[in-house]
Amino acid sequence: MLKGVNHQVVEVTKPTCEYFERVIFFVKPEFSSVCEGTLRERADEIAGKAGSPPPTKLRKNKIMLISRMVGAAAAGALVAAAVMKLFF
Repeated sequence: MLKGVNHQVVEVTKPTCEYFERVIFFVKPEFSSVCEGTLRERADEIAGKAGSPPPTKLRKNKIMLISRMVGAAAAGALVAAAVMKLFF
């Protein structure tokens, strides 16, 4: 457990979830007197339950990426058409 100036922090460096490299928990001031072992056990338990992002988030990100790519392609086509019209 790390002790900062204003907060106590529990860091889980090797969570069992493959999506995360490390997880940092900020301990509430009213629980700062709890045993470090208890805090670490609880932090490990919570970090172990962390799963992948929900599929709706992944799908939404994919849709946003595709719409941005289509928009960029359309803008490029408009600029190319304008340049062709002006110079040729």
